[in-house]
Amino acid sequence: MSLQQNPLQWNNPVVAQRADPWVYLHEDGYYYFTGSVPSYDRIEVRRARTLAELAGAEPVVAWRKYEAGPMSKNIWAPEIHYIDGKWYIYFAAGQAREGEVDHSFRHRMYVLENESPNPLEGTWVEKGQVMTEWDSFALDATTFEHRGKLYYVWAQQDPNIKGNSNLYISEMENPWTLKGKQAMITTPEYDWEVIGFLVNEGAAVLKKNGKIFISYSASATDHNYKMGLLTASEDADLLDPASWIKNKEPVFETSEANGQYGPGHNSFTTSPDGETDIVIYHSRTYKETIGDPLYDGNRHARAQIITWNEDGTPNFGTPVADGPISLQQKELVKG
Repeated sequence: MSLQQNPLQWNNPVVAQRADPWVYLHEDGYYYFTGSVPSYDRIEVRRARTLAELAGAEPVVAWRKYEAGPMSKNIWAPEIHYIDGKWYIYFAAGQAREGEVDHSFRHRMYVLENESPNPLEGTWVEKGQVMTEWDSFALDATTFEHRGKLYYVWAQQDPNIKGNSNLYISEMENPWTLKGKQAMITTPEYDWEVIGFLVNEGAAVLKKNGKIFISYSASATDHNYKMGLLTASEDADLLDPASWIKNKEPVFETSEANGQYGPGHNSFTTSPDGETDIVIYHSRTYKETIGDPLYDGNRHARAQIITWNEDGTPNFGTPVADGPISLQQKELVKG
């Protein structure tokens, strides 16, 4: 059996030049992949039976940016979800320059919907902007279901709080509309969260061992980028900020020894049998970038096995060096 055919092995990176990687293992047995393309001008989706096959899978363009106005610049961090029998893509977008005014980072959050059983087919329909309490910089939305309720977690700038973005949670009326209160669950406060920029962003949700974990990324998108973790009991009121416990230290960060810099903006998936948890993240293989690191296209998507601590919390370990990864070698990734 070749590496590509073996569902328990893959090579890192799993997809080159795709930042903010999102992998979803569907009930049809396919891994669906999307992420930010270096040109930030479109949203692509691909699928494969194994993580190893994602690199060679043909990407299909689901949507392209507009030439002007909303959704015309810096298309960031798409995620693909399957909710109540339909496919949804969540993403953020800025606006193209208008005369002397640059709206490149006027990001707001949007949703696409596809009713086809196969999201590489059918039509993606714009469901509009997800409206929050403020009209301000907002991005990196994700959703998850818990006990019959659909929740939305996203990053946004509060005009009354110093910094670039905090994380918020709200319940959803439907996959493109929030309802009820919106609660802030973390703001950049520790030294490792405020290097370059004051950032909490890129949330991803993992449910296991009676707990709900939200990973997130912090600081500038260079080698200082790293991941933090929030934890709540599955029985807690998830809209109460007091329900969320925040790790004081990062849980995943640069490994100079392994040549992995700025790991972050992750998603979660599992082995095909659901028995092994896997973190999908991006990182670079070099420390220094020229100019704004956002426009360096060499953040590659990588996959790594998650082990579990005795207290039921995830152990992300250290980003491993590029090359073959095997689910039979879990000791490899322990920090």
